[in-house]
Amino acid sequence: MKENIIKDKSFNFAVRIVELYQYLKDKKKEFVLSKQILKSGTSIGANVEEADGSISKAEFSNKLSIAYKEAKETHYWLRLLKASNFITNNIFDSLIKDLDEIMKILFAILKTTRINNKK
Repeated sequence: MKENIIKDKSFNFAVRIVELYQYLKDKKKEFVLSKQILKSGTSIGANVEEADGSISKAEFSNKLSIAYKEAKETHYWLRLLKASNFITNNIFDSLIKDLDEIMKILFAILKTTRINNKK
């Protein structure tokens, strides 16, 4: 099976988000923000997976655009969780580092896809 970096990274990030959700729910007794980050953080990989199964270049680009937007939303929820002291700086820094890398890869793929679509 061919390696797909964005699929692997977004899946692994989703696993970490599920673990964060469980921590927030069980240890911090936080039930609203945790659900928001669970939805957006796991949606990144789900949309990447859908993009991989696209039947057209337009559909591929659309699904990756949604994944990128979900990543931006997840970035917001992580910042809010840190600012409201639900997560430590170490947890935040680690997750943001992974998320920023995912966002850079998604942006590069989208940029390349759009350039190739114009040719």
